[in-house]
Amino acid sequence: MKRAVLWLLAIAATVALTLAIFFPASWVAALVEKQTAGRLTLGDPQGTLWSGSAFVGGAASGNSAITPLLPGRFSWKISPMVLLGSVNMELDNPDALTQPLHVTGSWKEWQLSPGGLKLPADGLAGLGAPLNTLAFSGLMQLSWTSLQLALVDRNIAMDGRTTLKMQDMSSRLVPIRPLGSYQLAMDWRGKKASLALDTVKGPLLLRGSGNLDRGRFQFSGQAEAADGYEATLGNLLNLLGQRRSVSGKNVIALEFRQ
Repeated sequence: MKRAVLWLLAIAATVALTLAIFFPASWVAALVEKQTAGRLTLGDPQGTLWSGSAFVGGAASGNSAITPLLPGRFSWKISPMVLLGSVNMELDNPDALTQPLHVTGSWKEWQLSPGGLKLPADGLAGLGAPLNTLAFSGLMQLSWTSLQLALVDRNIAMDGRTTLKMQDMSSRLVPIRPLGSYQLAMDWRGKKASLALDTVKGPLLLRGSGNLDRGRFQFSGQAEAADGYEATLGNLLNLLGQRRSVSGKNVIALEFRQ
């Protein structure tokens, strides 16, 4: 009897080790979809948990195909030491990342190496009106310093600074190209972040500030046309918000809340 139990334990250990070594990347896709409540998934996953690749997409509904949300394929390498609680992962995608991303830490705390992520400008439409009507195009990149992340009460808390650079932005509603370049700086402290928007250059002037608090977004600012562009940008400005007078000059109030 004792020998039979030992054999069963040996077989179970062998099966568990085999599954751990050859854990397919397709199972990782299922985990990602579950953890993001169906908002994200991994398309065309190849390889294993330890070394694989896939593209990031929105979870498909029914028989519809998975739509890539970011360019290129992400490849990853994960150290088996994660089974003992030590995280060491490298993530790479030359089409989307400015440089390979290194993630180190434990099961509940992680540190991200400095880097940048190229984003499609049409993603702004996901913030709703009026950005979906304006249909912006241009170059967008989210960059960050070393970021500290932690799992707190089943939510992610983050400390560090991220900067969203929006270069040579244009809209299908106006012939002026580009409208301008902008920078949105975000300082993260736990589950909260302060935001500051500034114009780098261009005839459409945007500025403002806001905050993100436990998933709730609030932003207040103003938009105006540079001297000589008031008539050309008039219709576009009217779509952004309500007109008001500031120091005797008409500007557009920017108010966003979610």
